[in-house]
Amino acid sequence: MLHDLTCHFSAEHADKISLRRVPLKSQKTAYTGMVFDLPLNSMDGSYIDFPGHIAETDDGQRADTVPAENFYRVPCTVIHLNRQSGPVSAEELATAAGGPLVTPALLLNALGNYEDYQLPCRSTWLDDSAVAWLINSGIRLLVSDIYESPALEGVFLKLFQAKICTVCEPRRMASVRGSQVLLTISFLRIPVVTQIPCQILAEEI
Repeated sequence: MLHDLTCHFSAEHADKISLRRVPLKSQKTAYTGMVFDLPLNSMDGSYIDFPGHIAETDDGQRADTVPAENFYRVPCTVIHLNRQSGPVSAEELATAAGGPLVTPALLLNALGNYEDYQLPCRSTWLDDSAVAWLINSGIRLLVSDIYESPALEGVFLKLFQAKICTVCEPRRMASVRGSQVLLTISFLRIPVVTQIPCQILAEEI
C-alpha cells in the first residue's frame, strides 16, 4: 500500500497562481496552451530541509545536486506515539521503536491522530536526549510532525550538524500501519535552494 503523506498547498497560495493562455497555430492545427506562473515559497506545503537551510551548517547539498537515489525508496522505520504536549525523550523513542534503529530514515508520528496545525504551535518537541538518540542512530533522513520546542533549543541546528535532512509538515502519518516502509521524497531539482516543497510517499512492505 502506498501512502501519500504530503501536505497540500493552501488556498491562499493557489489564489496567487496566474494563468497565461498561449495560442498555438499551424496549417494543420490550432489550440491554446495553458501556462501557469507559480509563486513558490520554500516552506509551502510539505518541504525538505537540507543542512544548508541553516547557514552555519551548510554542507553544499542543493536540490539540484543531491543524488536522487538518496531519497528514493529508502528503508525507513516508523514510530508512532500519541503525544499532544511536552518533551519527547530518547527513552520514549527507543521504547516505541523496539530497540535501536537499523534504517537510514525515520518516520516519526509523535502526535497520533492529530496534525500539527490542530494543536498549539510547538506544543510537543524533541528534547536533547531524543535529538542525541536520533543522531547516534545514524539516520540521514527524518520525517517528523515534531521538532523544535517553544524555547528554540537548537533541534534543527544539531540535526543539520549531523548531516540529517529533515522533512516538515507531513500529513496523515497515523494511516501508516507497518513498522517499516520504503520512503520516497521527491522534489524539483531547482538550483541554489537548500529548502524546497516536496512530496512524501511511504510504501508499506
